[in-house]
Amino acid sequence: MIGLAAVYVRKMAQSHPPPPHAFSGFRSADRGAIEGDAPVLDQDGLRARRFRSLRTIFALMLREMATTYGRSPGGYLWAILDPVAALALFSVGFSLIFHAPPIGNSFPLFYATGFLPFMLFNDVANKMATSINFSRPLLAYPAVTFLDALIARFLLNVLTHLMVAYLVFFGIITILGARADIDLPNIILGFSLAAFLGVGVGTLNCYLMTAFPIWERSWQIATRPLFIVSGVFFTYDSIPRVAQDILWFNPLMHVVGVTRGGFYGAYRADYVSVVLVLCIASLTLMSGLLLLWRHHRTLLET
Repeated sequence: MIGLAAVYVRKMAQSHPPPPHAFSGFRSADRGAIEGDAPVLDQDGLRARRFRSLRTIFALMLREMATTYGRSPGGYLWAILDPVAALALFSVGFSLIFHAPPIGNSFPLFYATGFLPFMLFNDVANKMATSINFSRPLLAYPAVTFLDALIARFLLNVLTHLMVAYLVFFGIITILGARADIDLPNIILGFSLAAFLGVGVGTLNCYLMTAFPIWERSWQIATRPLFIVSGVFFTYDSIPRVAQDILWFNPLMHVVGVTRGGFYGAYRADYVSVVLVLCIASLTLMSGLLLLWRHHRTLLET
């Protein structure tokens, strides 16, 4: 399947060479237009480029699926089994220590509301950070751009995690009988913030890890405590004030707080600042895109 996706991209690049005006997006109004006339936007050229870009993104998604899940027995089933096994381990382990979770009466539901948005952020950020290195052989073709590689990895991982989250929450509520006061807008907002933060951090790290290989190892070491200090196992109100003042600057605390508010009606996450998450995600995304746009050719040559 990987070979088919790669061949598909190569054939598309060879059979659809860019027209002379593809890189400017403009052409003269007609052959007899006098010099100095305002250029006319070539709608046909831009439409063809958009269509080729969509096909390229789809081909890259197929390649990603085959590489990530196609080589192991079970395939996509592992995307569901991994979080289920982790949640089962957390629930059994902490139920032996505590009589009840900090909120509600279901250990699996409490940990799922923190673990799943965290994993969405973490996987999107990590996958996007290695987009150029992963698709480097295909980026040599004019039909494939670094933006296509970023979008393909983002879409595939977000869709996968949303599917997994739906199945896990459905199983916990319907099969295990966990009580939840569903607030769909808050749930959508929480997962959207996790995805947006992941794409921002991942895009910036895509440049940093490609330009400075040592940054990949440094980032992994620096972010290992995130899983512990992002509210997966506790609530913001249950920790000391000194810890609250420090962890408030962790955007994942706000993401988890918003998501938990979508499952527990009585939970009031007054500390949450959506603006903080949006500002950090926007700043990292814009910085990453600007750096990649200016240096992507140099990165591909190294």
